[in-house]
Formats: sequence, structure tokens, C-alpha cells
Amino acid sequence: MQRGRIFKLTGWGVTALVTLFMLRDIATDLQQSPWAIQANAGLGIPANIVLPIGLSGLAATLLYAFPRTAVLGAILLTGFFGGACVIHLRIHGAADDIAENVMLGVLAWSGLWLRDPHLRRLLPFRRG
Repeated sequence: MQRGRIFKLTGWGVTALVTLFMLRDIATDLQQSPWAIQANAGLGIPANIVLPIGLSGLAATLLYAFPRTAVLGAILLTGFFGGACVIHLRIHGAADDIAENVMLGVLAWSGLWLRDPHLRRLLPFRRG
């Protein structure tokens, strides 16, 4: 199998994982579940902000999932994950919560880099 095709398939696999994780994660915010309200309250986020957070996460995720808007979606997801890192650092600094968001950002861009040859040319890995 050709290298470009392997990259593209792997990139779509990574993209699907990030997208599915995000959809599962923001579903509780969109549903305004008591668990989401309580968890966000523990981070200092008021209940009336949970739905807008869920909607912004959904918008960024959907933009990321579609090829024509994927770069914009990746940029927005990076901001989303960065904001989550800052909240966790500010409140309790749990390394696993911060690492999860950093990893999701890296995976989002990795999936996009693998599936988009234009991005690979723009951001090449060089040997030597």
C-alpha cells in the first residue's frame, strides 16, 4: 500500500477517535446533566455556562470532522483544549486532566497532518 494512502487512512482513524471522544465528552454538557453541572461547578464554572461550553465544543468538533473546515476546527479545538488546561491548572493542577487535554490537541493535529498532504508540506518532518 502506498505511503500517502496509509497516512490518509491512519489520519482519518485518529480524527474519528478524537471526534468520537469529543462528542461523548460534550454530550453531558449539552444535556445539562447533573453530573456535568456538578463537575463544572467544582472547576469554578457556573451552571449557566455549561451549555455554551458544550455548544462551542460541538461546533469546533464538527468543523474539525469535515475536510473543508478541518484546519479551522483544529485551531478551535486547540483553543478549547488550552482553555481546559488553564482551568485545571488554576483550580487543582491535576496532571492527568492537563495531560488528557494536551494529548487530545496533539492527536487532533496529528490526525489532520496525516490525512492532509498540504499540511504535511507546510509542516514537514525533516530527517538528518
